[in-house]
Amino acid sequence: MNRIGILGAGGQGVLFGWHLAAAGDVTYLDIRPELCVRLARDGVQLEGETARPVAATTDPAALYACDIIFVFVKAYDTLRALRPFAGRLDPSTTIVSLQNGLGNEEAVKASLGSVVALVVGATTEAAVPLGEGCARRIGYGRTVVGSAGASAASVEAVAELLAASGIDATVAYDIRPHLWGKLMANAAINPLSALLDCENGAILADPDAAALAQAIALEAAAVAQALRIKLPLADNWAYIREIVAQTSGVKSTMALDLAGRRRTEIDQINGAIVAAARRNAISAPYNEGVWRLVKARERLAAH
Repeated sequence: MNRIGILGAGGQGVLFGWHLAAAGDVTYLDIRPELCVRLARDGVQLEGETARPVAATTDPAALYACDIIFVFVKAYDTLRALRPFAGRLDPSTTIVSLQNGLGNEEAVKASLGSVVALVVGATTEAAVPLGEGCARRIGYGRTVVGSAGASAASVEAVAELLAASGIDATVAYDIRPHLWGKLMANAAINPLSALLDCENGAILADPDAAALAQAIALEAAAVAQALRIKLPLADNWAYIREIVAQTSGVKSTMALDLAGRRRTEIDQINGAIVAAARRNAISAPYNEGVWRLVKARERLAAH
């Protein structure tokens, strides 16, 4: 049976961990001792489902022998979370990042070295935390994985493992369009939900918020086009509306983080789009505007 490590027990970590516990032996690594005690005692649980047994620890060494490690920490924490594994993992150990934003591939390789069996992907599966070791699913989605250093066989094995655990998973030869598709959706939805302190569905219900979300999304698509990345979507704005409909009754994680005075992933989402635009000598004023507003809110909340 696969030995599976999971870094981070937030909403997504709980959602995927609950599924993966049906297909392998799961061990969580988290910095919160009380959460690890709860997970080891009560298992990992989705609302309305039976809890599944897992191990949990604050000691990275407990995951050194894992066959596969899924990274579900915030994008800005990727480097910190993986540093303890440098030089400790078998070269065949597969690392999987399904995180939000851009820069996770670079952070993984900065931590573990450029020669790493890395699989990256985009998922529209989503969950919000309900407490320690428990989450509420907010819609079924699709997961697409591809190579960022892993062999084709390793990527296929990850997709097969996810499928065996009940996740709709497929393989893409070029994963970049899918990463940018998810990035575009996060860029359009998350900062507006955060700045307006509203559920995602309210963005489309308000004409001004909807117009701004559409402008952000289409601007992100234009930056992707400048990078010669063709988004795998027939209609970019229709895709955003589909994601909003799927998550209409909840606030984005960025909204929850901002309300909780925690750091957001704005730098890895809208900030990353702005950085990519600048490197290609084009402007991205809508993304830059919400990026700067969320950064300002973060600083104000810190006082």
